Formats: sequence, structure tokens, C-alpha cells
Amino acid sequence: MNTATIVGRAGQDAEIRYFESGKVKTNFSLAVNRWDSKSKEEVTDWYNIEVWDKQAEFAGEYVKKGRQVVVDGRISVNKWTDQSGEEKERFIIVANNVRLLGSKRDSE
Repeated sequence: MNTATIVGRAGQDAEIRYFESGKVKTNFSLAVNRWDSKSKEEVTDWYNIEVWDKQAEFAGEYVKKGRQVVVDGRISVNKWTDQSGEEKERFIIVANNVRLLGSKRDSE
């Protein structure tokens, strides 16, 4: 089963896009801190989040830089070949649900 739940802070304000088809898509990055036992320090992992339709409109309006967010979704891999012929891939969390944590003041 491909499911992911992550909790972190938004790296930037969510970017919302409206398509002619009526679909809505929002993107933002999420910083998640974890303890690295080898280096004995906290490190930050960054996740790209993609949200569609009603949840996209919610995220586009309320996800602001620094805001603590919970994302439930699935992991997707985008693969492509760049102009130099090198194969690339990028992991994205496609969100089914986006929830805000903390108060609005926490992100200010």
C-alpha cells in the first residue's frame, strides 16, 4: 500500500494554479526535521507536495511559509530525460488531505 503521512513546516507560500479544464492544483514544499544518529544532529528533509481540486483550494489559501502542516497522501515518482539526455526523477507526495497545526500566529 502506498501511503505517506508527514508533519512539517511549509517552505514557502503554496502556489495555486487553475486549469482551463476546471481542475485546480497547488504545490508547496514541506520541511521535516529528524534526528541523524550518525552525525548526532538534527537534519531537515524537504518534500515536494502536490494537491488537487478542493484540497488544493484550501491549501492555496491557508498554507503559508512556516506554517505547520500535516499531509496525508501517496508517494509518486516523476521521471524524465533532460536536454542533455540524462535521466532524472523526482519524488512527490500527492496529498489527499492537508491539515493545519498550531495557530496562525505560529507561522508569523
